Amino acid sequence: MKEKNELLESIIEGIQEKKGKNITTIELKGIAGTICDHFVICEGNTPTQVSAVAESIEEMVKRNTSESPMRIQGKQRSEWIGMDYGSVIVHIFVPELRSYYNIDHLWEDASLENIPSL
Repeated sequence: MKEKNELLESIIEGIQEKKGKNITTIELKGIAGTICDHFVICEGNTPTQVSAVAESIEEMVKRNTSESPMRIQGKQRSEWIGMDYGSVIVHIFVPELRSYYNIDHLWEDASLENIPSL
């Protein structure tokens, strides 16, 4: 259990390091049909910032937990980047795509937590 918390904390630290904003964690543990324990969703203002946030997450998680993502999607355009850490899936969006896809509210019975931006 501790390593999952450490993983989540490292992901959030990586987001905050590059000034990612509107950070939300969604706890999906125990909800039928989910593919992971947590979603972390955040935004970067531009594709360049989205890309920088993804790189920061990867570096921070590697340094703190020695874990690497199993998969990273979306780096080509960097309007949305998905990072799969198995128990945690990270979504980094530009604001327009985040509101379009609105994945923050897919699970009405999930526990959401908004993390303050630094």
